[in-house]
Amino acid sequence: MKASSSSESLSQRLRTLAYNLWWTWNPEAQVIFQELSPLVWERSGHNAVEVLREISEQELHARLNDREFRKKVDLALEEFEEYQSERSTWSSRHGRFHGPIAYFSAEFGLHESLPIYSGGLGILSGDHTKSASDLGIPFVGIGLFYRKGYFQQRVDSNGWQQESYANQDPDRLPLELVTLPEGGRLLNSVEIANQVVYFQAWRLRVGRTQIYLLDTDLPENDQHFRGLTSSVYGGDNDTRIGQEIVLGIGGVRFLQSMQIHPSVYHMNEGHSAFLVFELLKMRLGAGESIGDAEGAVRTQCVFTTHTPVPAGHDRFSPELMHHALGKFWSPTGRSFDELLAYGRVNPKDSNEGFTMTVLALRMSRGANGVSQLHGQVSREMWKILYPDLPIEKVPIGSITNGIHTPSWGSARAHEFWNKRLGFDWTEKLMQPKFWDRLEDQDLAGDDELWALRYTLRRDLIEFVRTRLKEQSVRTGGPAETFDRFLSPDILTICFARRFATYKRAPLIFRNLDLIIPVVTNPSKPVQFVFSGKAHPRDNEGKKFIQRIIELTQHPELRGRLVFIENYEINVARHLVSGADVWLNNPRRPLEASGTSGMKVLIHGGLNLSIMDGWWREASNGSNGWAIGDDHSQADVEAQDEQDFQDLLAILTKEVIPEFYERDAHGLPRAWLHRMRNSMRTLIPAFSTDRMVAEYVEKYYKV
Repeated sequence: MKASSSSESLSQRLRTLAYNLWWTWNPEAQVIFQELSPLVWERSGHNAVEVLREISEQELHARLNDREFRKKVDLALEEFEEYQSERSTWSSRHGRFHGPIAYFSAEFGLHESLPIYSGGLGILSGDHTKSASDLGIPFVGIGLFYRKGYFQQRVDSNGWQQESYANQDPDRLPLELVTLPEGGRLLNSVEIANQVVYFQAWRLRVGRTQIYLLDTDLPENDQHFRGLTSSVYGGDNDTRIGQEIVLGIGGVRFLQSMQIHPSVYHMNEGHSAFLVFELLKMRLGAGESIGDAEGAVRTQCVFTTHTPVPAGHDRFSPELMHHALGKFWSPTGRSFDELLAYGRVNPKDSNEGFTMTVLALRMSRGANGVSQLHGQVSREMWKILYPDLPIEKVPIGSITNGIHTPSWGSARAHEFWNKRLGFDWTEKLMQPKFWDRLEDQDLAGDDELWALRYTLRRDLIEFVRTRLKEQSVRTGGPAETFDRFLSPDILTICFARRFATYKRAPLIFRNLDLIIPVVTNPSKPVQFVFSGKAHPRDNEGKKFIQRIIELTQHPELRGRLVFIENYEINVARHLVSGADVWLNNPRRPLEASGTSGMKVLIHGGLNLSIMDGWWREASNGSNGWAIGDDHSQADVEAQDEQDFQDLLAILTKEVIPEFYERDAHGLPRAWLHRMRNSMRTLIPAFSTDRMVAEYVEKYYKV
């Protein structure tokens, strides 16, 4: 960057940076916006666009005269612009494509300032996009713009989850309306029932990649359809099928209108599977035979399933399908029963409903689950579609999920590893030998690692105390101080995720007579931080939240067990950095993969998990702890009791003693050895860089 750059040009370059979510995984860039206005930064949920809206040109010009601040800006902009212009990427060496990968997902979890996600599927989509950018893969995401996002969670005085929705103003977000060359909105449309529904698109820049979010909130639409894309998974089946028509069929039409011709259509879960109907319809309209059209579409599509239980897959009745898609399909001249057959296990059963996963599996050249065990479960679940094949030949493979490590590393973790591994450590996440260096005491001594853990634990506890005070004030609770809640000296276990019942949030408290003495042991105490949302219609999940909150008031658990409201990316970032132990105890084999436990690795946190999903592949006996063995019982109640007993045993016999066993220097050497083993073996294995590279090799290359 030239030193003569004016403040005016810097202003425009800063705006370009604010409108590209690259800054969300670069702490040095985040500091710029935070320093410009700490108040707006916090109030807006760390929204760089909102900060710049608050800062006048006069103020920015003056602030840039501060040499130290100007240096930070110059360095961040230089790094960003070099990243954007880099041509020698992983993809340039490993993957050539005749068109971009079009990645369709119902949600994208990219940053707390853009709440268009509900949970793990969205977080995975966001991390996939970021690694596609880092690897230089030609990639375009297709999603929906949810103006009301996912719900904000508040817990009432009875411990019951309440939901509220806040409108998002696109002018205050890093979104750009897609327009025509001659000006004005680029509009496309889909047919839903007997209506034409129009939509516009918002461009979201994520490093070198772009995501387009489709939006039906337009004056051209009836009020019902204006709200179609307002909420993540909102409404009933009528709303759901409408959203999926816009996402799948509308997404293909949008790409065509943009002259974007993908080499691959990647359906991330079945929500977008209607895209295959639009691809078929286009080919049939061009005069291809149905056989040729099906073959051509199948070669373009790949599919990832995330759901290990039959009830979790989108299903629509034949009547709803005909109502919603009859007008769309009629121009093909083919019967509607033929369309329904694509989504039926038994194509000849006129009473069978339509399953999106069946459609996606039938019309994809490749399909995968998101861990080895999930791939196996999926092959067993869908073998019915391939009756002539043995289970091991059912065409559903597996690619185990990962995380975008730079996004989840806290600012302190980035600073710590920048000094010891070099600033380019984020570019070496697929190099296991590079991470072998973590065994080197000269690189990072045990005393330094333990200091990092204490610092991160302190950060978490102070964040929790602040949030607890805010929660108490909001509910009209006692104006007490929470300064004595939790302690930086105590083993801290975190559990945070969607409160689906199969994840068994209260399992550790199944028998209070057994667990309370463990928590309150005066020489080796334990403390817990819980957080998570239940789906608005999941009353059993809400009861789990209520149970945890009741336990926070138990006289012997008060101050040692806390629940943080409104779990989202910012809360998650604090918990994964501060946790000594990340607890995961789903009912096996219902955790398709799970990624939350991967996010603790870069911070030196350790996993304590059921042998399900990713942990079944990750655990080697010395890089964390497994709860029980690699088997499960048919009797759910018996399994829950067994898992509780196994959890209690490993906690009391291994986890707690190892944490509190200190040498003459006050260091838990065995614990620190396990930390090193965890980071060395797991960080390179469970990154989305590795995951996306696998998608390229196994599914994206033709």
